[in-house]
Amino acid sequence: MISILRGEIESVTLSSAVILVGGVGLEFHAPAPTLAALRTGSEATVYTSLVVREDSLTLYGFIDRDTRTAFEIITSITGVGPKLGLAVLSVHDADSLRRAVSREDKAALQAVPGIGPKSAARMLLELKDKLKAPALMQEGLLAPTGGTDVKIQVLAALEALGWNEREAEKAWAAVEADQPEVMASDNVSTVLKTVLQSLSRAR
Repeated sequence: MISILRGEIESVTLSSAVILVGGVGLEFHAPAPTLAALRTGSEATVYTSLVVREDSLTLYGFIDRDTRTAFEIITSITGVGPKLGLAVLSVHDADSLRRAVSREDKAALQAVPGIGPKSAARMLLELKDKLKAPALMQEGLLAPTGGTDVKIQVLAALEALGWNEREAEKAWAAVEADQPEVMASDNVSTVLKTVLQSLSRAR
């Protein structure tokens, strides 16, 4: 099992990154806040989870152990795969997810594209006994000064949900031009919902 990667970041995209470890470039998929904290050419420590399928081995990387644990718990729920797990952690960090679960806040989970009322209710039920532990202190990567860029988070979440980079960028530009007040809110959930609506209308 590959648990931790430490090395130089070779490249970062909207949905994944490549880290050089011992001269080998390893690609991992990650939620938006983790990707936003990475800098090409800089050293980083990434906590990973290896998902094994019959036809593939896929690495997922996280800013700290706590976020990795949250991902593994989320994806242990029936019908929730890695793609949706990343989407959840692109909108909520581990602590805000715990708060949502403890408050049985369906609206918070429905802020994640792909989660409807029934799915949110089922996830809250299955998560309430699994996300009670207090948050661990963040380790490894540090978020950039001034907070995570909203655009990076939103575009990464959209790509994790299956939209390509060109479509996501086009929808972002459309919302930025037509609804500047939404972008001014700096609320990832609100912006993500609005851009997703724009994408849905375009298809």
